[in-house]
Amino acid sequence: MTGILLVDKEQGWTSSDVVARLRGLLHERRIGHAGTLDPLATGLLVVMVGRAARASDYLMRHPKQYRAVLRPGIVTDTQDITGRVLSRSNSGPSEQEVEAVLAQFRGEQMQIPPMYSALKVKGRKLYDIARRGGEVERTPRSVTVDALTLAGREGDDFVLDVTCSAGTYIRTLCHDIGQALGCGACMAQLRRLASGDYTVQNASTIAEIAARAVDGSVGSLLLPVDSVFAELEMLTVGEQEAFRIRCGGIVPADGEDRRVRVYSHSGEFLMVGRAENGLLKTEKSFFEVS
Repeated sequence: MTGILLVDKEQGWTSSDVVARLRGLLHERRIGHAGTLDPLATGLLVVMVGRAARASDYLMRHPKQYRAVLRPGIVTDTQDITGRVLSRSNSGPSEQEVEAVLAQFRGEQMQIPPMYSALKVKGRKLYDIARRGGEVERTPRSVTVDALTLAGREGDDFVLDVTCSAGTYIRTLCHDIGQALGCGACMAQLRRLASGDYTVQNASTIAEIAARAVDGSVGSLLLPVDSVFAELEMLTVGEQEAFRIRCGGIVPADGEDRRVRVYSHSGEFLMVGRAENGLLKTEKSFFEVS
């Protein structure tokens, strides 16, 4: 079984919980996900099944869309509502004040990863260090917030719509916005709406996937691996060329230099290739290996 499975993750599940459950439901060991969601968060988790795991590097780079709820006046050690409260403030910002501050967080910027994250420093995960009461210096990372808008209010909370580059921590964004407001803030809710062209509207819950596994139709939920590369030109090669590609060889390519998704004459997705100087080389293969 191979393909891309879109999961609508429930609150309380870790991304690893989802993968473990799917391994049991699909009877497939080769399952991974592209972009962790914290237990607090819900929404789209892009899961790779079987040989689709080879697309991990590409999927991880997809831009993401979120709806986040920012709670002003509370600062926590995890930067979200589940953490230990470090400070409180009774001063609540107005919508106009929030709108004015959001402008500072649009575009390319440097972001310091939170201590409660799976990033490693000298081989140790940051959250392991944090849970033992420690803290280490983290190197700021370049992220891009392509869109950041105030979508409304929920009581004293503010609802934010965010489109950002891979690797952006939304809870850190909420924390930093709170610092800029002067009252502090943390993330109260988070829902991932999209990753690249994949959307949560097309995702299935674990319960729905489990029901499909029982009636034998779960395979219909899998998207083809080549959907990851839909923006690339499609190139079909002949039988001899396909054989050489399967053997790791290079084949001739017409036209200008470019990246392409390559198919056999029978329609099998073979690889993502790079055409350079009249030659087609393998960037990443996806054909089934017997």
